Amino acid sequence: MSDPLSGLPLSSIRVFEAAARLNSFTRAAEELGMTQAAVSWQIKALETKLGISLFRRLPREVRPTEPGERLSRAATEAMTLLRRAFAEVTETDQGVLTITTLTTLATQWLAPRLGAFQLANPGLAVRLDTSPHIVDLARSNVDVALRSGSGDWPGTEAALLMPSVFVPLCSPALCATLKLTTPADLLDAPRVGDEKEWAAWFASAGVSTPTTPATQLRADIQGLEVAAALGGQGVALGSPILFAREIAAGLLTRPFAHTVTLSNGYWIAWPEDRRRSPKIARFRDWLLAEAAADPAIAAG
Repeated sequence: MSDPLSGLPLSSIRVFEAAARLNSFTRAAEELGMTQAAVSWQIKALETKLGISLFRRLPREVRPTEPGERLSRAATEAMTLLRRAFAEVTETDQGVLTITTLTTLATQWLAPRLGAFQLANPGLAVRLDTSPHIVDLARSNVDVALRSGSGDWPGTEAALLMPSVFVPLCSPALCATLKLTTPADLLDAPRVGDEKEWAAWFASAGVSTPTTPATQLRADIQGLEVAAALGGQGVALGSPILFAREIAAGLLTRPFAHTVTLSNGYWIAWPEDRRRSPKIARFRDWLLAEAAADPAIAAG
């Protein structure tokens, strides 16, 4: 059987992949550093070679035909694999480890430990990205992600770091003022955070909340909500793992030990096709060992 790729130059496939991904010959030309005419010529030559039309030419854009769409998905996957393979072989990116992570997880748990990793890996610089948006590891230059969720993300492998448990936290002074004795007492307390998360905690504690007043403050970042609790502004739901140091130092107190699980946990994730990357493997093994040695995680 003849090879269907015989006679097809890689440059034409690269041009086709960019044009299909961007739905534009012009934008593909800009990305590849070519002229629009050169892109159009490469696509036309590829269509002639294959004997099929790969694009529908529209007034302001191009759209892959049905066979073009099938080839586009395969071409994008192939080009991604090639880029990563060349990067790993040449080790052009081995000097920097890029991590995308949740802000509170970074500041409360990861950052205090990173110094030990960098001392053990002096030739590897670490760059942290705390963007709230989920980064597509399959199509970015990010090496590792620390995420909250199911651990099941397309194109990635993941390992559980710690459970996602939450508990009421407040300053010792506010706790004494509120005279909290039962979970139901928190119904009338000034609360910080998402009302649905609080409702989940109350339900798990056996407290009915039909007339629960709204919380007084809500932020998109757990660390900001717990910072408000540190300042005596209310009771926040926070992770006893991430805020273990503040609890141990007496800056925060847990009026009730009852916890609620709000997701399937915090995970470390990496692209499945880069599992053998030396820098990813070193960081992954080190981080999982750190999690295994953390007494706060063991306590759950």
